[in-house]
Amino acid sequence: MDLIEKRAPFISETLKGVGQIMLQENIWTGLLFLAGIFYDDATMGVAAILAAATGTLTARVLRYDPTQISMGLYGFSAALVGVALTFHFRAEPVVWVMIVAGSAVAAVIQHFFIERKIPVFTLPFILVTWVLVFCLHHFTGIPAPVALVETSMFSNEVNDFTTSTNGFGEVIFQGSFLAGVIFMVAVFISSPVAALYGLAGSILGAWIALLFAEPITQVHIGLFSFNAVLCSIVFAGVKRKDGLLAFIACTLAVLIDIYLLKADWDILTKAGGVLTFPFVLGTWLTLPVRKLFYRFSNESEA
Repeated sequence: MDLIEKRAPFISETLKGVGQIMLQENIWTGLLFLAGIFYDDATMGVAAILAAATGTLTARVLRYDPTQISMGLYGFSAALVGVALTFHFRAEPVVWVMIVAGSAVAAVIQHFFIERKIPVFTLPFILVTWVLVFCLHHFTGIPAPVALVETSMFSNEVNDFTTSTNGFGEVIFQGSFLAGVIFMVAVFISSPVAALYGLAGSILGAWIALLFAEPITQVHIGLFSFNAVLCSIVFAGVKRKDGLLAFIACTLAVLIDIYLLKADWDILTKAGGVLTFPFVLGTWLTLPVRKLFYRFSNESEA
């Protein structure tokens, strides 16, 4: 992989951008994410590559910080835009145009916040996708693609393990058991701690959803777990306070998710749903708590 970084830096940056969807600056992680996406749907896989490459290329053309580009920071929101649009709409020419345009805009928005040192995570993806999905629904008659068919041999088996790995899969709009496992392994090879936190967060998200009597089918396919997976990865660490912070963020994210779904706002439905907004908001609300933890820790050591 060092050879790719040296001889094909753009490919390296694009793959890291895909890996950064779950906060992993790792080429192998990006490759495995793409493998999982292609396993479920080749069109989504192509869209993810095109979008991540567009976001990365936009950053290069606009001469953003090369270090940030090499970390893949301009590829992950863009990649999610590509997958989201091909998830919601049949891949007609106008959709591909919107993928390219939306990916470029997502990179520009990402840069705006990076320069101001504001941790917005996947917010650029959320904003761009909401606008594009709403516009495509409102101004075009493009239908949704044929529903993805579960191809996993374990598709009829539902237990805590499959539910938790499905949480990984739904982060990138993938519904098969195998895609979820591939994504979890992809995170594990980059950071075993992050993968284990993500697994625990996915289970916690499902458990909270069941406490609020959410539909069991939606819980099992990971719709109440994927935001919790991301929250857990953000705060993953080996200290006890890391676990507590992950727990707080996951709980907040799932509660926000449940509230937004129960509110059933028509405009949100037309814009593509809640996406990863519960993750972003739950993490934002938890970051001040982390600052307090570290402040008290430093004071006690002094």
